[in-house]
Amino acid sequence: MNRENQFVGWQPYRSLNEGMNWPDGQALPSFATPEELDTFTLYHQPDDVKNTLTVMQGLINRKKTRIFLNGIKGKEEGADHWPTALHLHRNEKTTDVFAFIAKYQHEFGGVVVYDGERSPHMVNLAGTIAGLQNLLPVDVKFYQAFAANGIELKILVDLTTLQFENHVEMYQYMYDTYWEGCTKRVMVSVDPVVHHAYIRDMAAAVGAAVVWLDARIPEEAAMLHRFLDDMTAGESILLGWWPEERSGIGAGTRHGISTIPSDYYDNATVYAGMSHILRIPTVPKKQRLENKVYIAIFLSDGDNVQYCQHHMSILWRDPKRGTIPINWTISPGLADIGPGLLNYYYDTITENDCMCSGPSGLGYALIYDSHNEVYYLQDGELANAYAKFSEQYLAKTGIRVITVWDVLREIHFDAYATHCRTLYGVTLEDWFRKPAALKIHVEQNKLTFAPNYPAYAETCDDIYNHMKEAIATFDGTKPLFLSGQGVSWSMTAENLAELKQRFEDLQPGKIEFVRADHFFALHNEANGVPFNLALSPDVKVTASDSTCHPAKVINGSPSGDNVWSSKNPGAWVSLDLGAAYSLTRYTLKNAEFSGMDASLNTVALKLEVSLNGKDWTLVDEQTGNEKAAIDVNLDPVKARYARLTVIDPGADGVTRLADLELYGIA
Repeated sequence: MNRENQFVGWQPYRSLNEGMNWPDGQALPSFATPEELDTFTLYHQPDDVKNTLTVMQGLINRKKTRIFLNGIKGKEEGADHWPTALHLHRNEKTTDVFAFIAKYQHEFGGVVVYDGERSPHMVNLAGTIAGLQNLLPVDVKFYQAFAANGIELKILVDLTTLQFENHVEMYQYMYDTYWEGCTKRVMVSVDPVVHHAYIRDMAAAVGAAVVWLDARIPEEAAMLHRFLDDMTAGESILLGWWPEERSGIGAGTRHGISTIPSDYYDNATVYAGMSHILRIPTVPKKQRLENKVYIAIFLSDGDNVQYCQHHMSILWRDPKRGTIPINWTISPGLADIGPGLLNYYYDTITENDCMCSGPSGLGYALIYDSHNEVYYLQDGELANAYAKFSEQYLAKTGIRVITVWDVLREIHFDAYATHCRTLYGVTLEDWFRKPAALKIHVEQNKLTFAPNYPAYAETCDDIYNHMKEAIATFDGTKPLFLSGQGVSWSMTAENLAELKQRFEDLQPGKIEFVRADHFFALHNEANGVPFNLALSPDVKVTASDSTCHPAKVINGSPSGDNVWSSKNPGAWVSLDLGAAYSLTRYTLKNAEFSGMDASLNTVALKLEVSLNGKDWTLVDEQTGNEKAAIDVNLDPVKARYARLTVIDPGADGVTRLADLELYGIA
């Protein structure tokens, strides 16, 4: 009775001593584990020097992670916050930029020189060529001082002789001359005037084209789409930012390709070398469903990895954090570009902090632009490709809820419900309530979509004013579910605690601020939609022998000690759900699920169910399964009890499992 395992795996991450690892299906490469880092501080350096050193960092770190750059941004969280938190060993030996370059000059083939005064966009062209040919990009005036300071690098590409009427013509030259050699898995969009030292190390390391084109201007948009036409939905990703948010994000989305905003993300090739074993936190039990007002508040901008690196770390240190449930948007892309940052948040999380994905999955996709009334993602195949790519990263990071910008059509509802099986729910941005307010929608009787109203509220007063009527008129006859999003740049945990009290004054004893995963579980329970029964407080767990750790298989993180382990064939763990439910699905993760080892150790298991705890019916058996998880749809079966039994513990004789989920309805 082997049912089809719906889980889609990925190539495992590997620890590296040198080089990069970039298997198919992985958005960005992992780098060698940083050991001792030569460090240079960029404060007070000219912009062209910052560009040179950041590209140099990428070229060196793609061979072995050796360079860390201080003082690029880091002002919000403090320049030493992340290096200290992640135990990086920085060795700052010099403040002499020429000496710093000279140490590594033998690792470059030469230089590509450009004249930034002629056009700032030449920085992007030079950086692109540098990544392809292992050259150092240097402004011609900076280069004039090389020889006198002991740097003996010859000019191999001279861009100072090129003449372009405008920067579009220059990018056409880039496309015609160098695009063929660039990776099509990544393209980087950064402002050559503003973004001097951010994300350019990653661009150089992977051999990506670096552009800056405005999708609002027809001739620039046409040039941008020439690049995007050669990239592939579900495989490619964009990094950086855009001249204007919605048109730029929308241009990528039109091709099914999202942007990981990273315009101020620094030291990407260092942080991408940290351990990729993610310490996904355990999910607490939800509360019992009552006739109350359940409110989920989301903080915005977590899709932006520079926000995760900088401003979010300030909000995270608010002493009021953890006093009420807050749903923090964060980027699933951190699994690649900053796993150490993600683990920092996971290691310091409270039960009132819930991590969710920003718009609209892996990277920022703008499916429908409510402000300009434009649907960017209209192709069902592209929507499916984006959803599949997102699911891989939602599963890796343990993220169960996403916020979509802005709203969806049926092809999008179907894409998420079909391919993002990790999700408990999705919120939509109800910006204007036109032509009418969005309604809660359930797709395929399993995935719930709820409007955030308000969307991107600047203050708690905005949230209060949008929700107060619904709360004040709540009659207590059935649960009410409300969700809203606040702007993280202007809202704090203390603000939200005060907001909760204001709502309590409207309906004393009837207000529950909740985690997003609990919000959707409670909604589904109230509306006859299958939900994860293992979240329920009434579930009791027993096991066959003392070598098992039964409690840890329920809502347990697949890392650390939060696992069920046994050496005994025939060992079992049994769940008493507290009442009979119609079961429709179950999932189970390998203990190494979030780490390097993505296999299930070919462990063989069977799932049986019972109404009375005595008479058991086999509903599924998994043998020879080499995936990192099991995700199986069941023919609906009524049961109060479920029992998972080890048939064969696998090659090493130990079963190590976590996070058993049973889905069903009363």
